[in-house]
Amino acid sequence: MSKLEIIATNEAPAAIGPYSQAVRFGNLLFTSGQIPLGLDGQVVAGGIVEQTHQVFQNLQAVLKASGCVLSDVIKATVFIKDMNQFSALNEVYASYFGDHKPARSTVEVARLPRDVFVEIELVVSVSVG
Repeated sequence: MSKLEIIATNEAPAAIGPYSQAVRFGNLLFTSGQIPLGLDGQVVAGGIVEQTHQVFQNLQAVLKASGCVLSDVIKATVFIKDMNQFSALNEVYASYFGDHKPARSTVEVARLPRDVFVEIELVVSVSVG
């Protein structure tokens, strides 16, 4: 039986609650939802576009700490505050994944931590080696 490995990096904002940035179990990595916080713990200025870019910067830092990259992503779950901003979010999202198209769910929610516009969590395949 595989044991859980807690992933933490100083290159992404620290968790703002009792959880880990990511957890590896066997060859799977589960990231916690990342919101658009800078390394200083403050919400980045701007709208959905700027916030989505920051979320991906945070996710990439967590993936890097795990030895992974975005092309290893199997599934993304996106939480968005306003589905009317979906196309803007989707444009930024596509710019990070390129031709790689992991499975995805996108859900409009009433409220997110720190009243941000977007939160994204990932399930990732980790190379064993």
